[in-house]
Amino acid sequence: MRAILAILFLCTAFASGKARAEPSAETIARGKALAIAGDCASCHTADPAKPFAGGKRIDTPFGGIYSPNLTPDRDTGIGTWSDAEFYRALHYGIRRDGSRYYPAFPYPSFTKLIRDDVLAIRAYLATLEPLRNRPPPPELLWPLNYRVFMRGWDWLFFQPGIFQPDQQKAGQWNRGGYLVEGAAHCGACHTPKNILGADKRDRMYGGGLVQGWFAPRLDGAERSGLKSWSADDIVEYLQSGRNARSHADGLMAEVVVNSTAKMSDEDVRAIAVYLKDLPAGAPEPAVTPPAQDVITTGAGLYAHACIACHEADGTGAPRIYPPLPGNANLQSVDPSSTLRILLDGAQTVTTPRAPNTGSMPSYAKLSDQEIADVATYIRNSWGNAAPPVTADQVKKARREK
Repeated sequence: MRAILAILFLCTAFASGKARAEPSAETIARGKALAIAGDCASCHTADPAKPFAGGKRIDTPFGGIYSPNLTPDRDTGIGTWSDAEFYRALHYGIRRDGSRYYPAFPYPSFTKLIRDDVLAIRAYLATLEPLRNRPPPPELLWPLNYRVFMRGWDWLFFQPGIFQPDQQKAGQWNRGGYLVEGAAHCGACHTPKNILGADKRDRMYGGGLVQGWFAPRLDGAERSGLKSWSADDIVEYLQSGRNARSHADGLMAEVVVNSTAKMSDEDVRAIAVYLKDLPAGAPEPAVTPPAQDVITTGAGLYAHACIACHEADGTGAPRIYPPLPGNANLQSVDPSSTLRILLDGAQTVTTPRAPNTGSMPSYAKLSDQEIADVATYIRNSWGNAAPPVTADQVKKARREK
């Protein structure tokens, strides 16, 4: 009888334990919201017909990396992973086989997520359709193609640990910090990197070069940061991809469409509150006014090619054709994003909150010097101030297309 009772007790305990292990709808919803904040779909989707199945190439200064399959496929995805293995991947950057991830996977940011939120993300991913897809191996320069070297990188640059709330700040600010520093990993693009691809911690959110684009400063810098933006400006930009000051393009347009436009109003507002509280970091460089002949030539090119949409005073048509005066992106120390738009053209991103479209043609037919001159002109007119652009910079941007 005692044996029978013991067996019944163990079976009941096992059944109740298994029931407790089933994630709730609330947990899955929280995990989905965090996966959206992390823009997981953008990096882990190569084929739109196979969302989260991985295989998308991510170019780095050291070569290409292909994103892994996050669907619950048992052979090529994470269907047989344990919670502990998933947590170890996001919190410590350690793969299932014990080797290290490359920081193109932003575990230096994801480490700030609390365990319950990491497992909520896993619970959401487990609800996806299992899709079979085995991504190619990394194509990195020697010796970085050996993952063992990442042990040294982690020792030098990686500090695991969850986000620590500031008790002197409001809950909204702390929620914004948790998202910006953690799930949304804004610093992965908007913080400059050292020669080994690690964040320059003394210049957090000071702007960074990413795949031919310059992600602008998110701190309180006067010209090239967010000092002139209100929290409402930031909210509108993240939710619609545009505001009265700027439009999203390139990689940021992808982030808006797949991530921030789908986030809750509360979380987007929290991000805005946190960003507006970031103090200005490194001083902006002093700018010497460009030579008059450059301004004259640039003004002539602007009058011929740009004035119809952007107007003589650069004001454009806010939320359709972005205004140029006071444009923080234009005044970044690195002109890469400006050159990409001039060379490639631009298409206004469309979102549910801003479905109307606008476009700008490519001006790649202009010479390197002409593009340099008109870029210098718009970066230094109507109160703007930024370093002049050279023909060599334009030539380099053409090669990077």
